[in-house]
Amino acid sequence: MEHVGPYTTIVIALAVGFLCLFAGVLISWLLSPHNPTPLKLEPYECGEPTVGPARVRLRTMFYLFALVFVIFDVEVIFLFPWAVAFRELGLFAFLEMLAFIGILLLGLAYAWRKGALTWR
Repeated sequence: MEHVGPYTTIVIALAVGFLCLFAGVLISWLLSPHNPTPLKLEPYECGEPTVGPARVRLRTMFYLFALVFVIFDVEVIFLFPWAVAFRELGLFAFLEMLAFIGILLLGLAYAWRKGALTWR
């Protein structure tokens, strides 16, 4: 077998992947039933009429609450590798982690004081 280029394998894998993707979508489209009824064409298929406008203004407080949760959740993930290697790291790493947790607590206090954690 003659030598192939360095990216040939990647291109073939991508082509096979896209082929499988499009084949799955095409087969699903061909085999799925197409019998729309007025009830199925409603905005929600549960059959319940909507109450009020479909576009409602979302309060930014929900977004802030979720953002604060994600930030602290990601930051707490850094505690696990430190806890696993705690015995080998020594006192310096312990002091660094205390500083890290202190910064997290300051951020939590700031978010709490600004009212980002109240669910109104």
